[in-house]
Amino acid sequence: GRRRVGKTFLINRFFDNTYAFKHTGVFNKSTGTQLERFAASLEDYSGEAVAVPENWYKAFDMLKAYLRTVRSEKKVVFIDEMPWLDTAGSDFVSALESFWNGWAAAEDNIVLVACGSATSWMTDKLLGDKGGLFNRSATRIFLRPFNLKETEEYLKSRGFELTRYDIAECYMIMGGIPFYLKQMNPRWTLARNIDMMFFKEKGLLWDEFDHLYSTLFKNADTYIAVVEALSMKRMGMTRKEIVKETGISDNGDLGKVLKNLVDNEFIRPYNYFGNKKRDTIYQLADFYTMFYFSFIRDNYGRDENFWANSTDLPLRRSWAGYTFEQLCLHHLEQIRKSIGIFGVQCETSAWFSKGAEGKRGAQIDLLIDRRDRIINICEMKYSINEFTIDSEYDKSLRNKIQVFRDETRTRKALHLTMITTYGLKRNMYSNSVQSQVVLDDLFI
Repeated sequence: GRRRVGKTFLINRFFDNTYAFKHTGVFNKSTGTQLERFAASLEDYSGEAVAVPENWYKAFDMLKAYLRTVRSEKKVVFIDEMPWLDTAGSDFVSALESFWNGWAAAEDNIVLVACGSATSWMTDKLLGDKGGLFNRSATRIFLRPFNLKETEEYLKSRGFELTRYDIAECYMIMGGIPFYLKQMNPRWTLARNIDMMFFKEKGLLWDEFDHLYSTLFKNADTYIAVVEALSMKRMGMTRKEIVKETGISDNGDLGKVLKNLVDNEFIRPYNYFGNKKRDTIYQLADFYTMFYFSFIRDNYGRDENFWANSTDLPLRRSWAGYTFEQLCLHHLEQIRKSIGIFGVQCETSAWFSKGAEGKRGAQIDLLIDRRDRIINICEMKYSINEFTIDSEYDKSLRNKIQVFRDETRTRKALHLTMITTYGLKRNMYSNSVQSQVVLDDLFI
């Protein structure tokens, strides 16, 4: 799981901090330093002086010798931030393989817990290993951020009294990351918490962005260039468009960057409706990153009350509208439950048209294509009150549905679904909506 999501906390709680051996890798340090710290951990657990091993093979031999002296029904070995131990040319993975296959796997009372924020390393080097570690993992957990319901439960457990509207805004900034939520003060308003954490000079998370990407990815500048480009185009970009915007070479390295960003759920890949062969679109999906590029990067330290003072800014309203769409896309399961199709096989996609000559274009950010021959055309609108469909918006909706039907030539029934914060205000235009989802439904 990604940085700050609570992996170490979960493991410590599960094992009640009771380990035969625990060690944590050190970020961006040499093999020599990593081995020194490993020896120090062995000293802590064995209670004896330990010489610094020459290499990882010797290090794991020393761990094996120590574990043989431990008297316990179950010996839990926890190696945290394991990817940081695998420095260039260190043979760490080979040594780990030798330790596990050569001895530990045959011991029926040893549990090895490997943990890391660099998801790509964990999947490629451990879970995806084609050599001696192939298919060796007994259990794998990809730890995701909280959803809205879990975020609400966590905040309540810490004494917060927030409306679901405020919780949704909090989520659109932090994305349900437990560490970020933990920094909030229940005695303060949400706006004051945001200002103190992100906009106050030297605030709690003032340098979070650089740490986040540098600790997750090697050559972090390339990853940042990709997400920065995607932050400027809400519909997302194809690989070719990313290359054109960033100047990054279109080669295997870019493919790896995109894969790693997808694996860490910083970006979302999707296809256009009904066009499987069209290039995959990549869309920025990490809430904190979107918030950083929208507000923090250019405002940090300039106004310590920026968030409290920006309520009526057009940029903030635009950000809220777009980010609410992302909030909905992160809660598709709840949307399907709300409209009663959770048990129906579905595919989700997006679609847009530039429009034929003399005709208006159209864009649909969420389509739910159902096995029962119905397509839900979902419109997502963020507002502080009930949302009103006026004559102009009604005309836009009818055009959108007609253009979609004409260009895709679908024969399926098209159902308009409105996803809003507080529902629709009933009027002469609201009857065209077949189903509604409100903010409360996303907390299911």
